[in-house]
Amino acid sequence: MTAARSLARSAHRAHHYRMPLKALRGATTVAADDASLIAEATQELLRELMQRNALQPSQVISAFFTCTTDLTSAYPAQAARDHGWTHVPMLCAAELPVRGALMRCIRVLVHVDVPADGAELRHSYLRDAAALRGDLDHSGPGTAV
Repeated sequence: MTAARSLARSAHRAHHYRMPLKALRGATTVAADDASLIAEATQELLRELMQRNALQPSQVISAFFTCTTDLTSAYPAQAARDHGWTHVPMLCAAELPVRGALMRCIRVLVHVDVPADGAELRHSYLRDAAALRGDLDHSGPGTAV
């Protein structure tokens, strides 16, 4: 078999490989627009998501953070990098300023590589953000409001 043919076969197999990609959601709040509070809350949220789902850092594919427009002191992605997520592509954006929305809120959407037959993922909504998803089980370590 020629090298080109072998490479083409490998590419074909890789293209048809179904990656067990899943998405985790989470949110938390801070008491004030302060860089250290944003970093602390973000890292707490990431620890909670990882612990609740028995994930290793190598399973994290990407993370998309949003903050309400009243949080301007720090990027949650920087807190994630400081937490050790140096290999993870991340993006931050501002939430839509919807009247009556929860204030001082940090949200995250994390894409993870997990076994296709693995347990159902558990999202994490901490502090005042627990009110955003009353339909979810918020029990477990670190979920106290």
